[in-house]
Parts: sequence; C-alpha cells; structure tokens
Amino acid sequence: MSSLSSYLSDPFLNELYSQIRKAGSLRSISIDLTHECNLRCDGCYYFEEGMDIIAENKSNLDKAFAELIDLEIKRGTNFVTIVGGEPSLRLDRLNIIYDNFKMNVATNGLEKIPFEGFENMPIGVSVWGDHETDAKFRSNNKRDLFNIALKNYKNDSRAFFYYTVIPDQYNEIESVVKQCIDNGNKVLFNYYSDLRSGWEAHHQSFKKVQLEIDRIIKLYPNHILTTSYFNQVITAGKLYEQEWAYSVCTNLSTNYNKNKERIQNGNPYNPHFRSYNADFKTTRRCCTGIDRSCDSCFDAWEHFSWIMINMKMHLNTKNEFINWLTTMYMFYYINGLIEKNQEDGILVKIHSLLEN
Repeated sequence: MSSLSSYLSDPFLNELYSQIRKAGSLRSISIDLTHECNLRCDGCYYFEEGMDIIAENKSNLDKAFAELIDLEIKRGTNFVTIVGGEPSLRLDRLNIIYDNFKMNVATNGLEKIPFEGFENMPIGVSVWGDHETDAKFRSNNKRDLFNIALKNYKNDSRAFFYYTVIPDQYNEIESVVKQCIDNGNKVLFNYYSDLRSGWEAHHQSFKKVQLEIDRIIKLYPNHILTTSYFNQVITAGKLYEQEWAYSVCTNLSTNYNKNKERIQNGNPYNPHFRSYNADFKTTRRCCTGIDRSCDSCFDAWEHFSWIMINMKMHLNTKNEFINWLTTMYMFYYINGLIEKNQEDGILVKIHSLLEN
C-alpha cells in the first residue's frame, strides 16, 4: 500500500484534498421540513412508507421546529439536508435552516424558491425523465412539470437538476441532460427505486443506465455532477467486497433504538447523524426508510456517504484514492462547501482523472 502523502505529491490531488480539509468535516442531519406536498410522485419513498402522517398537533409544530433548531445548534450540527414533503411550501422554516447551517434542499420545482434571502442555497430540482415520462410518473399526465421547473430555475446559479433515471427510460437521458444544460443548469443523477422488485432484478436493469450515463459524462463533462466511479458503485450496489444493504448504510439515526445492532456490527457509520420526521421530535431508521428493505434504495445521498466514510478502502493505489477523493470533492462541490469558480473547468479535470 502506498502512503497518502505519496498520492498528495500530485499537485492537483493535493489541491482537491486541501479544499476538502479547509471546508472541514461534516456533522450532518436530515429534516423533513413539512409533511405536505403538492404532488404524489409514483414510487416516492416518503408516501410509500406513510412518512406524511404526523401524530403531533399541527399547532405545536412551529414550537417543535424552533426547539429542534436550538437542539441541533447545541449538538454542533453544521450541515442539514432538507427533504419532505415539499420544502418550497414552508419558506419560513427553510429560511431558519439557511440562516443557521450549511445545507441543501431538494424540491419538485413546481414552486420557485426565491433568490432573495436564499442566494447561496444549493437546490436540487427533481426531474424523472423527458416531458412525457416526467409527467406520467409525477403528475399522472396532468402537468408538464419539467417545463415548469426549467422556467423556474433558468440560469439559476443555485440550482442543479436532480435527475432520477428510470431504467426503462435510459434512452431519454441525453435529451433531458441537454435541456438542463441549455437552461443554464448542471445535472446530478439519481436512480429510481422500484419498491416492488427484488435486488438482483432491479440492479440488472440499471446496466444500460450505467453505460449511458458514462457516455453522457464524456459528452458534457463540465455539466455533470456524477462521476463514473459513483455511477458504477450505485448501479452495481457494490463497494469492493461489500454489497449495498442496511448492514453497510452509513446514514442511520444513531438515537433510533432499532439501529443499535447495525451500529455495533463493525461497519463504519456517521455517529452524529439523525433523520428527523416532520413532527421535529422523532427520528426514523434512515433518510429514506422505516421498514422497507434497503435493497430497493438507490438514493444518491446515501451512496455518497457510503463511499465517503470508507476512505481506508481506497488507499491501496493512486487510482483508488482518486475514486474516493473525486467522490468526496463532488459532494462538497454540489453542496456549496467549496468555493466555486465557474470558469476553472474543475469538473472537466475531475472527469478526465477518472478516464486515465
């Protein structure tokens, strides 16, 4: 095994690593900002597992939210992932998060999050395919949601499109990506989780998706926030000898009683992490699940964490270290933790590294 110092003798790798170190380590949580949503997307994990059901009296929610923010400031939280429900429906709460933490937010794009007051907030705008496919899965063919989102976030420096690819629609990838690029936005790929099929069948269906995304990265390297390594790990569900499962998931609520056995199994996890429900008091198993099998989870944020926390696995060779470092850097880049110079071609350089 070569040493970390030998890898960092490469000036470009040293620069990437130094920027990550300067930004600092993350003590992260996720919060469902609201239980309400103005859509019901087919297969959405939030509604599939009934996470929109809140026992708490609605009149007490604002108080509970304020108490949660105070608690997490005292705990030392410095990064919050905002999910839901639809966060754009509660700009008041979103503003409080923005004022107190580094953060990102995922939105369906239907209601624009205003620029004023949220100038530096990373926004992941959902799209699930080209116009017809997106409308089918997210609005039962009632509205062209992709077109609405494109108009809402045209040339918005905060926004990237968070493109959930459905395996049967891999042939639409280039068209969707090109429309996002022409709109002045970058693209991060997510991968559709089919809760009805088994692990092997669903993973096999992503092979063509993997190949097409790799091709798109080569065509548009300055606009794609997914690396070829990340694409390989998430579609195959493998990280070296590990297979993706609950036993290796790293974003688990550490105060959730049912996670005790997983936390003690020897695999690394994020010791600070909690995933808060929309009552702002209780936590659940992880970001995207309560009881469902993790075999069906293709969530990009969960898989980012899986790679990032397993740095030691990636130290055997320089190329393996590059795989880890570029994944780590991309996460920091996406979430505004690293200062961006839009003209420095950093994404092209990163994608080029992974081709060599």
